[in-house]
Amino acid sequence: MNIQLQARKKWDRIAKPLHSLGLLEDLVVRIAAIQGTADVCIDRRCALVFCGDHGVVRKGVSQSDSSVTALVAKSIAEGTGNINLMASAANTDVIAVDLGMLAPVPGTVDRHVGRGTSDITEGPAMSRQQAEDAIAAGIEQMRVLHEQGYRIAVIGEMGIGNTTAASAVTSVLLRLSPEEVTGRGAGLSDAGLQRKIAAIHQAIRVNRPDPGDPVDVLAKVGGFELAGMAGACLGGLKYHIPVIPDGMIPMASALAAVRMEPEVLGAVLPGPVSKEPADRLILDSLGLTPVIHAQTALGEGTGGILLLPLLDMALNVYDGPHTFDALKMEAYTPQEESE
Repeated sequence: MNIQLQARKKWDRIAKPLHSLGLLEDLVVRIAAIQGTADVCIDRRCALVFCGDHGVVRKGVSQSDSSVTALVAKSIAEGTGNINLMASAANTDVIAVDLGMLAPVPGTVDRHVGRGTSDITEGPAMSRQQAEDAIAAGIEQMRVLHEQGYRIAVIGEMGIGNTTAASAVTSVLLRLSPEEVTGRGAGLSDAGLQRKIAAIHQAIRVNRPDPGDPVDVLAKVGGFELAGMAGACLGGLKYHIPVIPDGMIPMASALAAVRMEPEVLGAVLPGPVSKEPADRLILDSLGLTPVIHAQTALGEGTGGILLLPLLDMALNVYDGPHTFDALKMEAYTPQEESE
């Protein structure tokens, strides 16, 4: 019997209507398959926040300048950031990873492969070798988590300008126009949104990224932290750690990872869907149904962290004593639905 079937049968022994916890049951079954056991365990969990800066910020595509990346990364490293405050309520550790900020930030894990990307409206964000190095850094970070005993990871980000890069990556990989995939990020005005869309059009025109080559797309119009998060998704598959991408930017990275290795999809848990239009488009393209519809757009992993308490509650039922056998009650059986 395969692991998914074992987990499903375990759910069906619980004294309740079949599949009555809906998507939460599906996620537990999905985690079982990733972890390779029906005895699902997510007792040690981590939020990885991948940080990087973007040269395209100089084109006025964001409300803040790049200095904010370092400020927020510093607060996360010190344990006072928004993600830290939310993670503490979910018994979750937080690790900030520097993939390419403009300057080092004490307390972050240094995996940088560059100090800020180049302006994608003028040329590639980075070299292909740098993209490959950033992907490898994300995989390596997941190896470290595996060795430290972590069982599940939220994938978050911090990088002013990265909604522009993620929208560009999504536009190319899904073969949709920038207008279809681009939102207001951290709160752009109408004029700012138009500058952002124009910058993405120009970046795609200048760099001509290959939709069939996700590494090429990440190198030309992506970002260091986007490539790192793609690597984290690949590492989730390799090290049997389910990952929860937090919103559109990590989901763009997850999409790139799935294009590199389709089996990665099995390691991705759909938690939140954000306000960014690309997020829903990516989820739909991957056949994933989000659980949380809170219109989150903060980033840092804050949307993804919301899924963990829900999974804890579901697992209390999954592993609990309230079974048909314990109650000496006849089990529910699947019923045909009338047309």
